[in-house]
Amino acid sequence: MFLARRFYIALVLVILLLGSGYVFAPFFVIGQWSLFVLLLVVLADVYSLYRIRGIRAFRQCADRFSNGDENEVSIRVESSYPHPVSLEIIDEIPFIFQKRDVDFQVKLGANEGKTVTYRLRPTHRGVYSFGHIRVFVTGKIGLVSRRYTCAEPLDIKVYPSYLMLHQYELLAISDNLTELGIKRIRRVGHHTEFEQIKEYVKGDDYRTINWKASARRHELMVNVYQDERSQQIYNVIDKGRVMQQAFGGMTLLDYAINASLVLSYVTMRKEDKAGLVTFDEHFDTFVPASKQSGYMQTLLESLYSQQTTFGETDFSALCVHLNKHVSKRSLLVLYTNFSSIGGMNRQLSYLKQLNRQHRLLVVFFEDADLKEYIAQPAKDTEGYYRHVIAEKFAYEKRLIVSTLKQHGIYSLLTTPENLSIDVINKYLEMKSRQLL
Repeated sequence: MFLARRFYIALVLVILLLGSGYVFAPFFVIGQWSLFVLLLVVLADVYSLYRIRGIRAFRQCADRFSNGDENEVSIRVESSYPHPVSLEIIDEIPFIFQKRDVDFQVKLGANEGKTVTYRLRPTHRGVYSFGHIRVFVTGKIGLVSRRYTCAEPLDIKVYPSYLMLHQYELLAISDNLTELGIKRIRRVGHHTEFEQIKEYVKGDDYRTINWKASARRHELMVNVYQDERSQQIYNVIDKGRVMQQAFGGMTLLDYAINASLVLSYVTMRKEDKAGLVTFDEHFDTFVPASKQSGYMQTLLESLYSQQTTFGETDFSALCVHLNKHVSKRSLLVLYTNFSSIGGMNRQLSYLKQLNRQHRLLVVFFEDADLKEYIAQPAKDTEGYYRHVIAEKFAYEKRLIVSTLKQHGIYSLLTTPENLSIDVINKYLEMKSRQLL
């Protein structure tokens, strides 16, 4: 039982009356009667709250959360009291969120129930532990409140962003992927495998017009050729210390994991095979390329517990083990981060070796905050020096792209928030140009 704020206000008034009795005697008698009445009312309030167990509350949420996305949590609270009550609902969310405002004020009528909803955005993968739901109930009188402890503690696993996969799936079904920024890549050259004949639309290559079918239908018809299938696409994720840098509360590793899942999904929709490789000081995880049903769940489970390390990434071990495990020429999408041209040059020989055996696409990150800082004008001498240093870092990123291109290695410099879209566009572009 907890004494409510209204009780303390009433008690202060009674004390004032009793104190005033030293000046005017009748106030002391009034104060005594007021104290007696207050005690009776408190007993009545306690009885109305404790005569039955009148509150039930339970938490409703998905059995797993999606990292980096808004995940909905609902609390259903039901009252069996025969009179209206006021509730304060406190959900003990995982401490990692560092939120103290998951507190809801709800009024329920007699035998009524309501649902309150809020959202949580995790930024780390792993197990998140919910505690109990605490419900503080105040009756019509409002002098005391009763605490209910509801719902059992709950552990929720936070997986890489699977909600993004659902978004891509729905848009792919409705052919609206351009809403997410995915470009329609015009085909360069022709594949020999015929797929279908369709009506001509603006943007189709006029060289694919089927004149016989057009004459029969009295409208332009074009041949559609399908892309070469069953090519292997491996997402190769660097887990070294360079991937610990954070943007928007998420590390570069988390962005890379989310992008690799989306790319794997699009790859399988294109009838290609998707695989996974992770490495740091040692060669770590290897999932062979496949396009079987249920394969996305295998990737989710493999990526669920991946964490960055503080060591230097060993690209030589990557070359050795890829040569052992991947015999067929494949597209390797390497997610890493080079902060300087010197750091890239130390690994250049290994990148060239990978590119000789496979087609290599190096994906690394542009600092969006640094770019925004450079766009702002300097205001003093110190500011000019800072701008020069910042522009040097930005220039080195562009120099890395140029150096990789000189050695025949494809690269993609992008911001973390645009990573998924840019990687998919690059994959579609390379596929349309028959570069895989």
